[in-house]
Amino acid sequence: MFRALVAFLVFCFPILAFGQVPFPQLPQPITTFSLEDKDWGVEATTTPKRGPLYHAPTPASIPGARVIKTLELKGLLESNKNVVVVDVLDSKTRTTIPGAFWMYGGGDGQFFGAEKSRFATALEKLTGGDKTRPIVFLCLGSECWLSYNASLHALEAGYKDVIWYRGGTDSWKGANLESKKPESISW
Repeated sequence: MFRALVAFLVFCFPILAFGQVPFPQLPQPITTFSLEDKDWGVEATTTPKRGPLYHAPTPASIPGARVIKTLELKGLLESNKNVVVVDVLDSKTRTTIPGAFWMYGGGDGQFFGAEKSRFATALEKLTGGDKTRPIVFLCLGSECWLSYNASLHALEAGYKDVIWYRGGTDSWKGANLESKKPESISW
């Protein structure tokens, strides 16, 4: 009985003293970072964007693949060690998601027969020939078409679980997640 009275008084004192019910302010969960959710109004397409201007707003979706957000990707990487991550941003001096492979030129918008074959061979090595293995493509952020293009190339090569990380390293770093220098893949 005494505990109930004390609890009641602790609750009521702020009401009597300040005229309001005390509600603790809980932090709101952050679910998106940078511009990973920004809808630029760009129509999704199955045709890769051709350069040289790859830095432009991207669609919010991609036909045949799924889009993943930062915290979803973090959870996927923690729960599934089979996921392959490929960074296609054209920069040698950057850091990216730990364990990611760097495929310079993998997001170019114009692949011919030779490039398609080399790209497919490189993915085959990364996935152990398993076309159902989850493969994530990323670049800088939602204003970079390189990872969108690479995702389309992977779909064309027959991969079934293609994941586009639209937020890219901008969102990854915006979430204060660890980043490392990627292993380069020659193709």
